Amino acid sequence: MAFDQLNNPFKKQKGGGTKKTCLPAAKIRSMSKSERSKLVRAKRKAAKSGKYKRSSKTNVKGARKKGATLRDWFQKEDWRQVNDPSKKCGEK
Repeated sequence: MAFDQLNNPFKKQKGGGTKKTCLPAAKIRSMSKSERSKLVRAKRKAAKSGKYKRSSKTNVKGARKKGATLRDWFQKEDWRQVNDPSKKCGEK
């Protein structure tokens, strides 16, 4: 029963993931329309089923420049939404 699930401290409730798919703007520009839509569909499907991450089959190669640290990558790139590159990553 769903009610028991909410009040039971030992059972974890599944969290829903975000539907937004973000990548650096330069990478989005270099992707084909079909690649972009495939990525967005995978992310939406994962979020709909309560998963946090999309399938690893949809991992994107070449989004980060060689030699860049993870911190550099997140701070120095212009992160955009894949389905609507005119919006920044956090925008609604």
